[in-house]
Amino acid sequence: MFGMVGRGRARPARRFATAAMLATLAGCAGRGPPASIPAPPASPPPGMQYLYGSAEAAALDVQAFGALTVFVERQAERRASVVLAADASPDRPAFTACGDRPPAVVFDMDETLVLNLGYEMLEARGGKGFDADRWSRWEQADGAALAPLPGAVEAVAALRRRGVTPIVNTNRAAASAAAAEAALARVGLGAFRHGETLFLAGDVDGQRGKDGRRQEIARRFCVIAMVGDQLGDFSDGFRGDPAARRALATAPAIARLWGQGWFMLPNPVYGSGLAGDWDAVFPADKRWTDPVEGQGK
Repeated sequence: MFGMVGRGRARPARRFATAAMLATLAGCAGRGPPASIPAPPASPPPGMQYLYGSAEAAALDVQAFGALTVFVERQAERRASVVLAADASPDRPAFTACGDRPPAVVFDMDETLVLNLGYEMLEARGGKGFDADRWSRWEQADGAALAPLPGAVEAVAALRRRGVTPIVNTNRAAASAAAAEAALARVGLGAFRHGETLFLAGDVDGQRGKDGRRQEIARRFCVIAMVGDQLGDFSDGFRGDPAARRALATAPAIARLWGQGWFMLPNPVYGSGLAGDWDAVFPADKRWTDPVEGQGK
């Protein structure tokens, strides 16, 4: 994923915490009892139920990692890069040259190789929005509340046996490099080394966008496949409103890459795909009115 603070969630303003404190003090001053703490939701949000708990999401993960493994078996000797060249874009794609560089596959980390179960449950049960400071503490945690995506461990091991280097390009903070290395190893994905096979936010060009890191990785390796859960895991060039991004992602020049070098995993919990008002999501010529209920009922 983009990797949080690149998760696309706004950082809550500190004024809300101040307001809550003042309200508590007011209650203590005799203006009535403090409001009761809301009970945790009875169940996780639907997107979390799907991504973290459903058989359907697990099947999609296994399917994607299986397809990746088969693709790499076929493509490792062809040495065709799938990283867009520095002067290219999704609407005008061209690809870096491989030369004699060794083959590699580039993965995002969060919700691509690992599921952030501990963090997401804490956030959902507490009714808390995304908080950058809390996420930073999560990045530094021991990884015990992470899990690998179904199929990820097997796919990464298969790449290594084939002589293909797995590389992680994530927007986790560079200050969390050691913790990220330990977390990947803890869930069974093996050893990754910062600056060699693990790239984090700000590495290479100081940016949160991943294109600069992708170019550096492509300078060292022949990247024959990429895997992620957001369009930004493949190119920073997927910009615009939902319709424009959808059109870019399904245009013939890019559509041919899905499952053939670019592998997308589902993420209905957060990210750039969760955007669009009613008109952006439901085209005007695809509306329906129930003849019994009528419009607006």
